[in-house]
Amino acid sequence: MQSIRGMQDILPEEIKYWQHIYFAAINTFEIASYQEIRTPIVENTELFLRSIGEGTDIINKEMYSFKDRGNRNLTLRPEGTASIARAIKQHNLCNEHQVQRFWYLGPMFRYERPQHGRQRQFHQLGIECTGTINPMADAEVIYLAQHFLRELECTQWYIEINSIGSIDHRNKYTIDLEKYLSQYIHDLDEESKNRLFINTIKILDSKNQKTQAILDQGPQLINYLDEQTLNHFHKVTSYLDSLQIKYTINPKLVRGLDYYNKTAFEIKTNSLGTQNTICGGGRYDNLIEQIGGPAIPAVGWAIGIERLLLLVKNTIKLQEQPLSYYIATQGTEAKKYALKVIPTLQKYQIKFEIDFSDSSFQKQLKKAYKKEALICLLIGLDEVETNTITLKWLNKHEQKNYNLEVFLKNIQKNTKQLCIEQ
Repeated sequence: MQSIRGMQDILPEEIKYWQHIYFAAINTFEIASYQEIRTPIVENTELFLRSIGEGTDIINKEMYSFKDRGNRNLTLRPEGTASIARAIKQHNLCNEHQVQRFWYLGPMFRYERPQHGRQRQFHQLGIECTGTINPMADAEVIYLAQHFLRELECTQWYIEINSIGSIDHRNKYTIDLEKYLSQYIHDLDEESKNRLFINTIKILDSKNQKTQAILDQGPQLINYLDEQTLNHFHKVTSYLDSLQIKYTINPKLVRGLDYYNKTAFEIKTNSLGTQNTICGGGRYDNLIEQIGGPAIPAVGWAIGIERLLLLVKNTIKLQEQPLSYYIATQGTEAKKYALKVIPTLQKYQIKFEIDFSDSSFQKQLKKAYKKEALICLLIGLDEVETNTITLKWLNKHEQKNYNLEVFLKNIQKNTKQLCIEQ
């Protein structure tokens, strides 16, 4: 049996990096009053049809959808924001114009061709600030994104930002863009040809240089935005300037989900090849109303964890807590006696491993050396009868016998000193 293509096991040697990211998220976001929220993996399909947009690749070909025994149309969530919006509506989390701040981390599912840093079951970390149209919120979420990356010691990235206006603005722009690009349909790359009459605005994101050259001479989205939208964007950039956050305005930057409006931004890197976007987000003031809730403005972003891990592993090498004690025993009574030591090790969070085998001390010591333990605790019949314990320092080749109670009483101090000496 094999795991399903694009759905990978996360093995123990990887988990320490996942935990490092999770704890960095707690330290970054909870200090800024963002609370963790966890939503179900499975949602009603209608939630994503109403929120993401029927012209998107996600809806057309990437969702894992099925009927359950109750004949309900269900979908494994392809992204996190729609589920957060549903939770806000369902639980009335933004009553009386409350500002709510959430962060989340969990698995998402899209049927895409698996690539390095992109799987069919992937994980997203995201934050959502809901209940305010203030452009300071846009600046805050961007600040937290770059601060979080710095916490992870990731520094090789840059920020691009744009204003994509409202759906009405984009619809008017799309009509003119489609009309313009139709003149050059034979010069466009294949992907852009396919998008021309389905999701025209996503052609702005084309990586094809010839297509980009055609776009340069065409209509520009900024000319379709109203004064209020432009003023909002100006305030966002001025707040970023106050925070001394460097950014580039990219007039062709658009997001792949229809619910975004006004501010859109991405954090990119040159370290990951063509899959260069680490973080993407923006404002979505109409999403909660779109799925049947009240009109609650919001702004947020998401980071793909698998892609982020590629950066993190290039910048830091995490060291595991050293194995302080390897417990070697000889005989049934010695095994029972060894169990008296474990609660104290657990209490002081001292890493240990107990050997369950009936091998000789010599073979158990070989295992202790192989696992790079600092000390091997040797417990045989002599130790049981004299209420003692024998310690063998593996790097010094020294050995000493202690009274068990004295050893347990001083174990925290002695272990700390031992780790310093190492």
